[in-house]
Amino acid sequence: MSLVPKILVADDDETLNRTLSWVLKDNGYDVETIAGGKNLVERLLTNGYDLLLLDILMPDVDGLDLLERIKTHPDLKNLPVLMISSMPPEEGTITSLGLGAADFIPKPIRIRELLARVKAHLRASRELDQARAEARSRDDMMDILREVTATIKSDEIYQILVRRVARGLKISKCSIILAGPDDTTGTVVAAYENPMLRSLEVDLKHYPEVRETLDRQSMVLVADVTTDPLYHEIRTEWESKGVQVPTRSVVSIPFSLKDAPAGVFFLRTTDQDPPLNVSDGRFAQQVITAAVSALEKAHDLEKAIAGKNEMRRLAEVDPLTEAFNRRALLERMTVEMERTARFETVLACLMIDIDDFKDVNDTYGHLVGDRVLRQFADMLRQDQRAIDVVARYGGEEFVVLLPETGATGARIFAERILRDVTGRVFGDDATPVRLTVSIGGATYPDKEIADGASLLHRADQNLYMAKREGRNRYQD
Repeated sequence: MSLVPKILVADDDETLNRTLSWVLKDNGYDVETIAGGKNLVERLLTNGYDLLLLDILMPDVDGLDLLERIKTHPDLKNLPVLMISSMPPEEGTITSLGLGAADFIPKPIRIRELLARVKAHLRASRELDQARAEARSRDDMMDILREVTATIKSDEIYQILVRRVARGLKISKCSIILAGPDDTTGTVVAAYENPMLRSLEVDLKHYPEVRETLDRQSMVLVADVTTDPLYHEIRTEWESKGVQVPTRSVVSIPFSLKDAPAGVFFLRTTDQDPPLNVSDGRFAQQVITAAVSALEKAHDLEKAIAGKNEMRRLAEVDPLTEAFNRRALLERMTVEMERTARFETVLACLMIDIDDFKDVNDTYGHLVGDRVLRQFADMLRQDQRAIDVVARYGGEEFVVLLPETGATGARIFAERILRDVTGRVFGDDATPVRLTVSIGGATYPDKEIADGASLLHRADQNLYMAKREGRNRYQD
């Protein structure tokens, strides 16, 4: 990313182009505009921009088609694209985000909101660029990651990490200790100096650098164990017991799995090794950070008894709510409709939208909004049967498939959801949030419904009617 972020505005409205250009330039951005979307992709590839503001509805080209072309192009897929349009926010947001847009901004544009979103997405993009640059700081980084991601077993990943980092830094001692901030003991799961070691419990009071790392949750670098104040008490113990400790310098790096402190990457040198420095610590930190995703997936897989089912589940779930994602929903819908037709049963589909959800994000912030979405998805799963399917369709919109359920059963289920939502407080004690939902229902078989798309379309039409009739209601 350039020092002055470069933004391209693509809209057929010349007045809006001039206004956005003036506002963005006044706030320190380098801005260019293009009338419409003709030759947009070629211009993006030629000039290199840090962010694109793209109108959806343009006479010469469909902005959503352009978005799809951009997001499928290998050189443009990471470009943040903010879609702007006068189409209904609910429809625009779902469609745009589903195609890979970073955000959706409805017209008429609120300037302060626009600037805040532009700043946020540029910051996120800059941080991502920095992370990528740091990951390339050592020639063997990609080799390490290829080796790490080639396995799905956590113990093998741990062994790869200690071996590759120790060899890369030319040190003789490198290990990984699993422990949390409140633990008094830790488990050594891999050690370069002893490849056979897999699960050794250690008392953390004998490892002041590890204890300090877990408490602070930040990297600890010790240049000389024999003089550093951190080792004052333990040095006294070593002397009283006549223990000769070969360690001279230490780097201890915390890492987390699933956003929870998980352990420490523990590097040591002896008098025969080059002393560790800040650069060494940063390299090791990059390695463990880059490997976290693989470790998380490995742990997820190991917790599942049915391995292949768990691997499929990871590909099917929405990462925020852990409900099925849209792709998995469409696959399951095809299966359920075929089963319904074959066995001559019935299938109900409910499309559920949280009313005025944008107000939740605007009032409480997106972190609270995300918490509410997770809580709402949890509530739906609590109400579902084992054969039902709960999926996040996009944004604040969810779909529930009810096999072997007709119109009456669908209405009963929908009314239970309406009661549960209105009787529950979402958010938390500090930010309690009250919600209502609107629900549209459809059932199959029906002479006007031939496939999953038409079943969803009918449910969506009924959802629209429920919204139009005043929200907080069910329509079939």
